[in-house]
Amino acid sequence: MTRDQIITLQERIGTTADGFWGRQSVKACEEHLLHMMPKPNPWPKSDDRSMRAFFGRPGDEGSLSFIDVSKLGVEYLGKPVSTIRCHKRVGSSLLKILTDISNSPFKWVLKHYAGCYNNRPMRNGLRPSKHSWGAAIDLWPAENGLHDHWPTKATMPIEVMEMFAKEGWQAAGAFWSRDSMHFEATQPY
Repeated sequence: MTRDQIITLQERIGTTADGFWGRQSVKACEEHLLHMMPKPNPWPKSDDRSMRAFFGRPGDEGSLSFIDVSKLGVEYLGKPVSTIRCHKRVGSSLLKILTDISNSPFKWVLKHYAGCYNNRPMRNGLRPSKHSWGAAIDLWPAENGLHDHWPTKATMPIEVMEMFAKEGWQAAGAFWSRDSMHFEATQPY
């Protein structure tokens, strides 16, 4: 990301440059997305106890449903995706977000879908991934990898993060400064 792109992003979130992309900018971006989230936020905190209380047991395929994305331009490795399997409690919210993205100038992000439900532990850990509940989705991993810091290396558009924020979803890139492909139905912090 160029300095001009970062300044444009900072103008969008209502802050001024404090260097390249410093603490003030990060805080302003987080506050901008938090301000967009519904009050109260409908999703649980991200700790395992809260996740289990809200979503049930990770890997419980009986709590999953399919959402129809066949008309939204979602692709996985260049092939059209017709349905996405997710937790039934996030289905309508996720469909709204993906529909909003599909109707935006950022619809191309949907051509880089990388998964939702996947019963597995977190990378390099033992705790269940948010994907184990079907409460997380990954988009455009090639440019937004796990260790790529946003917005200096990862390039997930802030506008996509805003669409998730409007539904209360946490954008990892903005709140963790990395793993910008990842969005989850949890409250930040």
